[in-house]
Amino acid sequence: MEARLRTQRPRPPTPTSRPRGGPRAPRPHAPPPTHSVPTRGAAAGSKGPGRRRRLSHERGRPDVGPAPPPPASLGALHTAPPRPSPLRGCTPHPSPPRTALAGGGRRLPTQKEAVQIKKQAEPGAPRFCLLRGTHRPRSCSRWSWEHKIWRTVSRDRLKFLSLKMGTLLLWLLFICEARSHAVPTPNFVLLMADDLGIGDPGCYGNKTLRTPNIDRLARGGVKLTQHLAASPLCTPSRAAFMTGRYPIRSGMASRSQVGVFIFSASSGGLPHSEITFAKLLKNQGYSTALIGKWHLGTSCRSSTDLCHHPLSHGFDYFHGLPMTNLRDCKPGAGSVFTRALRLLVFTPLQVIAITLLTLAMLRCLGLVQVPRCVFFCLSFLAALVLGTLLCFLHYFRPLNCFLMRNRDITQQPMSYDNLTQRLTADAAQFIQRNAKTPFLLVLAFLHMHTALFSSKDFAGKSKHGAYGDAAEEMDWSVGQILDVLDELKLANNTLVYFSSDQGAHVEEVTVKGEGHGGSNGIYKGGKANNWEGGIRVPGILRWPGVIQAGLEIDEPTSNMDIFPTVAKLAGSPLPEDRIIDGRDLMPLLQGRSHRSDHEFLFHYCNFYLNAVRWHPQNRTSLERQ
Repeated sequence: MEARLRTQRPRPPTPTSRPRGGPRAPRPHAPPPTHSVPTRGAAAGSKGPGRRRRLSHERGRPDVGPAPPPPASLGALHTAPPRPSPLRGCTPHPSPPRTALAGGGRRLPTQKEAVQIKKQAEPGAPRFCLLRGTHRPRSCSRWSWEHKIWRTVSRDRLKFLSLKMGTLLLWLLFICEARSHAVPTPNFVLLMADDLGIGDPGCYGNKTLRTPNIDRLARGGVKLTQHLAASPLCTPSRAAFMTGRYPIRSGMASRSQVGVFIFSASSGGLPHSEITFAKLLKNQGYSTALIGKWHLGTSCRSSTDLCHHPLSHGFDYFHGLPMTNLRDCKPGAGSVFTRALRLLVFTPLQVIAITLLTLAMLRCLGLVQVPRCVFFCLSFLAALVLGTLLCFLHYFRPLNCFLMRNRDITQQPMSYDNLTQRLTADAAQFIQRNAKTPFLLVLAFLHMHTALFSSKDFAGKSKHGAYGDAAEEMDWSVGQILDVLDELKLANNTLVYFSSDQGAHVEEVTVKGEGHGGSNGIYKGGKANNWEGGIRVPGILRWPGVIQAGLEIDEPTSNMDIFPTVAKLAGSPLPEDRIIDGRDLMPLLQGRSHRSDHEFLFHYCNFYLNAVRWHPQNRTSLERQ
């Protein structure tokens, strides 16, 4: 190979091999070496005195330091025949080799390469060697691998790599910026009152009922002035709140006049096929709890299967009333079955009594021969009806008014003594247990549903009788939850929602004439009807740093909107196999949108459609500070 390379004629360099900015010149031949092969250490180019530093003008590399001084004399060189190089495949190369081109041809080295070869041919310089299978000159020094890299990587490839690295850097910056502006995953505290009117809280205009903690919540968050319940009754409204769907879609809209669950022996309830926000958040790693009123059914085929229990719908913990609070649950508070008893009991008893008296008179006058067995049967029937009434009134309270913790009954019948304090303390303990993990807490108050009750600390303290006492005790409970969030420094990472399942029951009056219903403000109607007073409820949301404080929004919203809002904030996708009637509230709450996504809202009373609310698309909201 060496002989063949020596006999080839020099050719002028190609345009690609011309040094940048310099003239074309013929390839000079380096003179043959006039010295013998250096010693083994010098030939290796690693630690011997013949090693030379790379210069700054070579290969465009920066200067790495002055070259070592040449040997003092040639005495260190011996005249023995050349030894094989310790580097594999390397032999002394006295003449300039031809360099391989990218296309497969060969060319003579450039002028810069020739100068380098000439300098390396001087005494004391490291040898050049040919790698096997190539015709590239290679330095046998420790910098040889850098020569190969800088020879093979072209300027275009460097530009391409720079472009890729720049694109990757831009993507990383974009992801970091997006994460810095992304809404963090919050905790959720959902406070649901029962039969609280929109005219009851002070932040909605009440000047005589003291609700400082609800007002504090409104000052620190957003107040919705057109917040609407999906139904004016407890059970369907709570089903819509949990699922984000109209109750008629989930089968929770009754065709009869009684649209709620009253008896624990009822076999109905929220279907297993329905997805609650508790199920979605539980799948996202949240700890979930429901404390207070459930009222969406308990069992299916037996009293022990508890297929409609809160634990079957995504909640990890439950403590409260599986049914509802009724006047029949509190001794001396009356009964909600008065009208039914008059129709089903007193009327038959009156008919039986009149029949007995008439037959007795006719028999005494001798006008009719009445067998004694007729009197016996009628008397037995009357006793049976009366006994059924007495058994119902006696056993209703223990069979339907009881407290449960998870699947166990803890109090039967339940006692109203400090009941709000007990449930509030349990809610606070749940927050403390899960302070370091994301959690969902639904605190469903038993206030303001009748029977009204309050502890000794609040009884007789308000200006509105028993209703005002219960409202102020509920406000105290709201304050306790807010204080726990502040103490644990969770307020800035917790979305708090406060509302009611429907409007106030303004028709609720005791046998003594005392009104036990709340105020719906300027709106007509109340619970159990679709007038504005029955479905317009308070709506307050607070999330410091994310939701603007002290804002009022006059756009129509629904309690069904909590489902998609909570799901999106928790990072859970919405179910795609069903229609979700709720809409995400965050664009409206954060000011990114000035119009509600609801164009139509349908108002049902049980199974029957009573009204439709139309929100024109060209209408924008009125926001007030």
